[in-house]
Amino acid sequence: MLENLFNLIKEQGVNDVINNPVIPNEKNDAVLADATSSVAESFQGVLAGGGLQNILSLFGGNQNSGSASNLLNNPIVGNIITSFTNKLTANHGIAGDQASGIANNLIPGVISSLISKTNNPNDSNFDINSIIGSLTGGAAGSGSGIDLQAMIGKFTNGGLDANGDGHVGFDDIISKVSGGAQQQQGSGGGLFDMIKGFMK
Repeated sequence: MLENLFNLIKEQGVNDVINNPVIPNEKNDAVLADATSSVAESFQGVLAGGGLQNILSLFGGNQNSGSASNLLNNPIVGNIITSFTNKLTANHGIAGDQASGIANNLIPGVISSLISKTNNPNDSNFDINSIIGSLTGGAAGSGSGIDLQAMIGKFTNGGLDANGDGHVGFDDIISKVSGGAQQQQGSGGGLFDMIKGFMK
């Protein structure tokens, strides 16, 4: 999944990264890798904190089908933008306002495209099971017996939230997912080292 995410960000980053005069050509892949790790680490952090519902809700299209402009108001997307902005300034010496502009232009479009591809049954490159599985070491998603894709609609339609409190009673799944994500966070090497392997 991480390689597919890197390639998606590379596709989306033609104007904001690859053709951007602020970013030297020799740094393009490193910047794209930082964008990829910002997305993956932020999702993993949300999952580790017990936020599976928030991820499923994001992918369920509560943001008017995940349009890029509406995604700017989503706190998960906001965290990804902040993370990527910080990496642009710290790792690549890009001025804060320029870094913020790049992140604010690139990340919502990436997440919007990711949501769209994940919810497209004809696109086998992305599905929520493999995304969450890759961030939790297989604690949920593909091969775990938990079908997260099937749960997405239930979040967006409110079908499982009988009392309307915004919570669905599946604490065991949340616990399993957050435990897996925490384990992956502490497993050394980290997501960025894996992502660097996709740079050509």
